[in-house]
Amino acid sequence: MRQIANFFIRSSVATVSTGTVWLVSYFALSQPYLLASAYAVGGGAVAYYSVKGITNQKFLKQNQLSRKEYKYIKKNLQEASKKISRLRKSLLHVRSISSIKQNLEIYRVVNKIYTIVKNEPKRFYLVEPFFYSHLDSLVEISEKYAFLASQPKKNAELSISLSETRRTISSLGETLEKDLYDVLAKDLDNLQFEIDVAKLTIDKTNNRT
Repeated sequence: MRQIANFFIRSSVATVSTGTVWLVSYFALSQPYLLASAYAVGGGAVAYYSVKGITNQKFLKQNQLSRKEYKYIKKNLQEASKKISRLRKSLLHVRSISSIKQNLEIYRVVNKIYTIVKNEPKRFYLVEPFFYSHLDSLVEISEKYAFLASQPKKNAELSISLSETRRTISSLGETLEKDLYDVLAKDLDNLQFEIDVAKLTIDKTNNRT
């Protein structure tokens, strides 16, 4: 959402700047049509990237990150996005009724963590194991499970392997829920503080009446 809004702002400013520079160049300065158009395009480009630089700097300041840190986090987010796409394919590939609900919940948690960190990059440091280890393990195991589950004939050994893999995925799902809690811990603490304050206010009001 932030990226879409920023793009709209940059595009709007660039469009206005392009039109203004062209009008000034062509009518006020009597420049040839093509030269005025070239000035206009250049002015629009300068305006676009100037606004982009300002909005990016403001975003980094709000998140208390350096450009180097944000570049590193953004790289991890890009890699995570590809892994999540693979995860979605493998989870949806498994048609077992008993697995559908769990798979959807796992994907929901993974996507929630990714979205939160994408919107607030500084939270990356609260959930680094998710990006470095947990997501990788989940993707690899889910893909193997999907491959084994797709086999037309299953002997006893394969059935045992599927059961063990399913239990491992379930355990990873619990780990992901802990990751989600870690990334939301500050919000939960703030919420609890607000609840406590509200309770005190209510108690004081009740005591007065």
